[in-house]
Amino acid sequence: MPVLRLLLLAAAAVVMIHSGACAQGRPKTDVKTESQAALTALPDAAALTARGAIYVPAYANIRTGSRRTRIDLAATLAIHNTSDQKPLVIDKIDYFDSTGKLVERFLDAPVALKPLGTIEVFIAADDNRGGSGANFVVSWAGNGPIAEPLAETVMIGVIGTTSYSFVSQGRPIRSVDPAR
Repeated sequence: MPVLRLLLLAAAAVVMIHSGACAQGRPKTDVKTESQAALTALPDAAALTARGAIYVPAYANIRTGSRRTRIDLAATLAIHNTSDQKPLVIDKIDYFDSTGKLVERFLDAPVALKPLGTIEVFIAADDNRGGSGANFVVSWAGNGPIAEPLAETVMIGVIGTTSYSFVSQGRPIRSVDPAR
């Protein structure tokens, strides 16, 4: 009996070490490789006269019932170039946690989306770094005038035999001037 218990404790320690290593040493998502078919050559930087940023909620988990149950959610951020004629440059895709702390940068250099192209970023359900207030900030540019891009997240989670899914649409980040 002591040998079985020792084996079980050793197995549990391996699982805990592996889980901790996976959580901290997650392989970085290569957005460029995963979305290669939707990308095109970058336009001349001087031609990028239209610029904007989008805030996109991306819940990593939500609470249910009496707040004791937490549902971990996988999130897919999709950024759509809504222009049917012009490329859209994505300058930045940053992921923040509930406290506003930067969790991860998904681009090390700008990329250009083909007209009507889409780029995606995936956050796994076991990645709880973002918390319940996780969000993305997407910065974009284009040769204006250009249709404003659409950014949204689709969250999916499972607890027991019940699954949950919902969509969160991004909002343009704009300054509000009360004097106007």
